[in-house]
Amino acid sequence: MPQLDVDGARLAYDDEGPRDAADVPLVFVHGWTADRHRWDHQMAHFSARRRVLRLDLRGHGESTGAGVRTIGELAGDVLALLDHLRVERCALVGHSMGGMIAQTIALAHPARLERLVLVNSIGRMAYSRGRGLLMAASTLVPFKLFVAANIQRAFAPGYPREEVRAHIRASAATPREVVMTLYGAMRAFDVLDRAGEIAVPTLMVHGYHDVQLPVRQMLRMAKAYPDAVVRILDAGHELPLEKPAELTGALEAFLTAKHDARAA
Repeated sequence: MPQLDVDGARLAYDDEGPRDAADVPLVFVHGWTADRHRWDHQMAHFSARRRVLRLDLRGHGESTGAGVRTIGELAGDVLALLDHLRVERCALVGHSMGGMIAQTIALAHPARLERLVLVNSIGRMAYSRGRGLLMAASTLVPFKLFVAANIQRAFAPGYPREEVRAHIRASAATPREVVMTLYGAMRAFDVLDRAGEIAVPTLMVHGYHDVQLPVRQMLRMAKAYPDAVVRILDAGHELPLEKPAELTGALEAFLTAKHDARAA
């Protein structure tokens, strides 16, 4: 497992697939309290014929490092990895918080992206007053209960309980300081008013039953994008876990379609 030192963190990453492939590298970024193995299905599928990268964000999985205050700082880590590997242009895929990172890169460095994929992600965290107060209050409960409450509701009804419990345990292994700091960074994230600036062809894949980042918020964002395709699947917030094959199929169709025929 290769690693890269960036600003006090040691980032674990995978770099697989042929370097001489005709297509630009495909880069996957996971979400809050997850790790790079969220993308195992996609990694196995795409690395057979194109270069594929994924990393553990700082403080997650096998990467070290403290939490940061902004999504932009995490975007800097991803860019540092791309620079280290001399990847000038890529197709970037982000899940949840990873999608926030991807949007940040798309706005700051549009020339580096050929295509963009946002999985269960939005451009602004928006809540009713009551929901906002509930979320603020949730940070005051014991850490393991806070994590359990958030991860439990990430899955659609009917997802196997033993698998949900396993993912709760894995998420709770993320350092508390990292979890809570990035929770604040996500709540402060807001690029919705700049969505119209992201002109790169974009696929937005969302779970119909996502209560963490509701589908209606994604659709509001999609309307502002100049060039976006939307796919809604029968799942919750954890599409890479709940519907890995369907997500891979959606990515395959988008990445291989001609630009002027994607909406057909």
